[in-house]
Amino acid sequence: MPRFSLLIIDDELHLLRSLSHLLSTKDLEVTTVENGEKAIQLLPDKSFDIVLCDICLPGKNGIDVLKEIKQTSPETVVIMMTAHATVDTTIQALRLGASDYILKPFEPEEITFVIDKAVEAKMLKEENILLRKELQEKYDFSNIIGESSSLRDIFENLKKVIDTGSTVLISGESGSGKELIARAIHYNSSRRANPFVTINCGAIPPQLMESEFFGHVKGAFTGAHSNKKGLFAQAHGGTLFLDEIGELNFDLQVKLLRALEEKKITRVGDIVPVEVDVRFIAATNKNLKEEVRRGNFREDLFYRINVLPIHLPPLRDREEDIPLLADYFLGKYCKNYNRKRKNLSPDALMVLRQYQWPGNVRELENVIERVVLMIEKDTIAPEDLPFDLKAIVPGIILRIPEEEIELKKVSHLVIELTEKQMIEKALKNAGNNKTKAAQSLGISRRSLNYKIKEYKIK
Repeated sequence: MPRFSLLIIDDELHLLRSLSHLLSTKDLEVTTVENGEKAIQLLPDKSFDIVLCDICLPGKNGIDVLKEIKQTSPETVVIMMTAHATVDTTIQALRLGASDYILKPFEPEEITFVIDKAVEAKMLKEENILLRKELQEKYDFSNIIGESSSLRDIFENLKKVIDTGSTVLISGESGSGKELIARAIHYNSSRRANPFVTINCGAIPPQLMESEFFGHVKGAFTGAHSNKKGLFAQAHGGTLFLDEIGELNFDLQVKLLRALEEKKITRVGDIVPVEVDVRFIAATNKNLKEEVRRGNFREDLFYRINVLPIHLPPLRDREEDIPLLADYFLGKYCKNYNRKRKNLSPDALMVLRQYQWPGNVRELENVIERVVLMIEKDTIAPEDLPFDLKAIVPGIILRIPEEEIELKKVSHLVIELTEKQMIEKALKNAGNNKTKAAQSLGISRRSLNYKIKEYKIK
């Protein structure tokens, strides 16, 4: 089945037959009509991907048909044909939405080239629409993993302000998911079809930052060999995400404040300001109030970006989210690396929940990816987790056989397991110095030696 449909409108019947025969070989479903009225009658019942239309038609001319097509099907690619081209007519057709035009008479190679371009344009539009849909689904709030009360409160607050256009300031530790929240705001807002542009304010040298933000004109400085469009202009109609805004140098903070307030930018080396329509979302892992107090961050800029503050708690304060995130990452990386789906044992999950996660969600994702790559077993046990992860987990992991139900035996087993792990931990902390380990445990060295032998501790 042909992928795209093509409507050809021309009052020259021999041309219609020739074009239909020529273009039917291009994997196109071709329909032909000899006047504008018939073309317009078809529009309510059939949407065409591409239309090839003569300007000079009896009755309704090509310009009238173009208007009708663009009203009923704005996504249709329209190409105008004419034997009597004038500048005014051509400009009018392009302004009304025509994608291209071709002069009669033309060679088969010329019309084939024009139609191939139209097919490519249509494919690109479809891909963009699909990509926007996928992004919107990916960053839908319901797809952000977590059920902690703090995360639910954040989502409820965001839904109230998502389409206000006000500046949002997201604070939180590195790796806690600030950019994920920023993208969710953008792709759930009315700006979702427009660009989401991100810049890490700490990753670009200060001398290049102004040019990156606002762009520059040719010759503005050494090395400016051509005009450059800045990130503000790239984000026009969409969202500009200023990651780690606390790293922004003081001089540029002044210019950013002016751009936020005036909604205008001036390229480096230019004197004419340009209006921009951009929503700003900023993120920081610093305490900006403290940075203001120290004189590192402008107070006026802080209050300008702190309109809608959101604090993203660290993962260690969202313990109930850890199992959900771990399971999500297991599924993701097993699929990515074509591995059989793995699961976490209850003990391994307990280790993950007890760990403090200084690297937050990013660190958890890295740990799970490593486990998927390195461990062949279907069920991940505590010993399969990275050594550094287990080493600094507070508390004790007890594995009691499921078949053991007699209380006295279980109590005795708990004591043995506890003693063994406490001794192992004490020896490790003391660098295997038995005297120090015994002192920390509050027992004699002789008792410690007895326990080491009893529990076969190496």
